[in-house]
Amino acid sequence: MLPLNVIEDAAANLADYQGCGESVMEMSHRSAEFKAILEDAEKNLRDIMNIPDNYKVMFIQGGATLQFAMIPLNLLRNSGKADYIVSGTWAKKAAKEAQKFGDIKIVASSEEDTFTYIPEVSKEDFRPDADYVHITFNNTIYGTHYPYIPDTGDIPLVADMSSCILSEEVDVSKFGLIYAGVQKNIAPAGVAIAIMREDLLGFAKETVPTYLDYKIHADNGSTYNTPNCFGIYIAGEVFKHIKNIGGIAAINKINVEKAQKLYDYIDSSELYTCPVRERDRSLMNVVFVTGDADLDKKFVAEAKANNMHNLNGHRSIGGMRASIYNAMPMEGVDALIEFMKKFEEENK
Repeated sequence: MLPLNVIEDAAANLADYQGCGESVMEMSHRSAEFKAILEDAEKNLRDIMNIPDNYKVMFIQGGATLQFAMIPLNLLRNSGKADYIVSGTWAKKAAKEAQKFGDIKIVASSEEDTFTYIPEVSKEDFRPDADYVHITFNNTIYGTHYPYIPDTGDIPLVADMSSCILSEEVDVSKFGLIYAGVQKNIAPAGVAIAIMREDLLGFAKETVPTYLDYKIHADNGSTYNTPNCFGIYIAGEVFKHIKNIGGIAAINKINVEKAQKLYDYIDSSELYTCPVRERDRSLMNVVFVTGDADLDKKFVAEAKANNMHNLNGHRSIGGMRASIYNAMPMEGVDALIEFMKKFEEENK
């Protein structure tokens, strides 16, 4: 979900961006107009995330899934070893992709309990010669989120933040690389943002395809080839929106209130349950079930008839999932709770 004012402003400027005579969708990525859009987007992202100067910000095509391969191709630079924590489907896919390129160890996993919690690890769990450690910070399918940042010592920590970026303040300096597909909290699908510490750049082997070398993107200011200009433009507008409403801290306060209200209702209900361990619950993706697969399907169908969309859980686990990303207003959560109460009353 995108902020409505961002969509409306983009619509107003769609055919003629700020009087320049063309749409952002028509611009050359080498033009002065798009150069300003790109530079502003990076500056505002640096401001709202407080990104240190020794980190490069890159806007790359291919989504987070392409990053699953780019990361080992660039960061397996010494021992060829990397340690992964598997906390959900996307973490598992990231590890599987990395296994094509090096010695990848799953140091912890919650798969045996259907990913209902975040594994707890300590610095001693990681191989001392690992080139990096990888985590998936928020797990959309299973509704879990890291309540802590793993201590990896001197080993660079890599985090997929696709579904929670900009929803909470994070200390970027604790990570070697943060990456995120933009389609949850930032912009239309088609862009991945990579925030990478400079000393980790430049280690891709000569056999790595040029486009998959982070240094190429860093050195060329995200314009080695034609980027997703419109996606970057919308991302930049969302960064401005976040700045204007008080930054990430202000958004996080609202996110906590939204999620707490929904979880409190689920926990007090006699019909619904949330399978996720309480300390590991996501602010962005609230999963819940009735315990009856047919009743779950009935819930999703009736919710859709009441203009509440995309509440079905992922096909791999069923149930329900309410994704309450940054732009979802409190009114949306209130409306969902009222529907849930009505459905519970009618299906006792």
